[in-house]
Amino acid sequence: MNDALRRKLEAWVEFYGDMEIDLIDRRRAVAGENSPAASLQKAVEEPETPAGPAPMKGAPPPSAPKSVNRFAPPPGSLGAPGSLGPALSPGLFDEPPVAPQEDSLARIREDLGDCRRCKLSNHRKLIVFGTGNPNAELVFVGEAPGADEDEQGLPFVGRAGKLLNRLIDSVGMKREQVYICNIIKCRPPGNRTPEKDEIESCKPFILRQIEAVRPRLLCCLGAPALRTMLPFVKEGITKVRGQLFDYHGFKLMPTFHPAYILRNPREEGTIRKDFIAMAEFLGVRGTE
Repeated sequence: MNDALRRKLEAWVEFYGDMEIDLIDRRRAVAGENSPAASLQKAVEEPETPAGPAPMKGAPPPSAPKSVNRFAPPPGSLGAPGSLGPALSPGLFDEPPVAPQEDSLARIREDLGDCRRCKLSNHRKLIVFGTGNPNAELVFVGEAPGADEDEQGLPFVGRAGKLLNRLIDSVGMKREQVYICNIIKCRPPGNRTPEKDEIESCKPFILRQIEAVRPRLLCCLGAPALRTMLPFVKEGITKVRGQLFDYHGFKLMPTFHPAYILRNPREEGTIRKDFIAMAEFLGVRGTE
């Protein structure tokens, strides 16, 4: 057995020993008994009372003392019948339980901090975290910030962002109703495609953002966003756009990135169809 494992076992043995003593004290307190420490002090301060005279012949025998199970749970601690009862104690090799904390966009932004986790931090002006309704039913995930986003610290505020706004408006929604972010938080030099290590550095944060919002529908704008969210999808964005995929309890739909539409205006009708399908899925009125 190596030293690290031995120290861990010793620590757990000590932990459980303290826990057992504390449990005994609590049970005795419930039963009206003194703790072991108090009982020991009482034994030192008060001499043992000598036994009394033997009972007379024919007298009924003294009643036997009631047996007390010191390890039984206090009355009522198991809950109502059919309930799961209290949580079980951790196993010997389990980590001590930690109370779960509800994540939030504010906490995620705080954890991101002045991020220096990848080389993109050397070129950016501002971190582009995300913007919109924190309880949105629809979340858009794009690829990366561009020049305008890098200047303002907000996603989709350049030409592609203006087209995205028009598409959202065209199906009866407002930008303020949705949440918008990117798979990476810093602008790549020359607006190049994000590299694998850069995506991996940012991926935990975008996943936490999506989980914190918990939308009904996640829309991936472009192939890099789709590959990040659904790595198993090997087909190109043209083949899978407009389809609904299951994604951790809600739906995901890929479509073209608005920047692609600016370079290929003939596809604007196609992306409009996808936005109409998204609005219909969400039950939004006012679609074209």
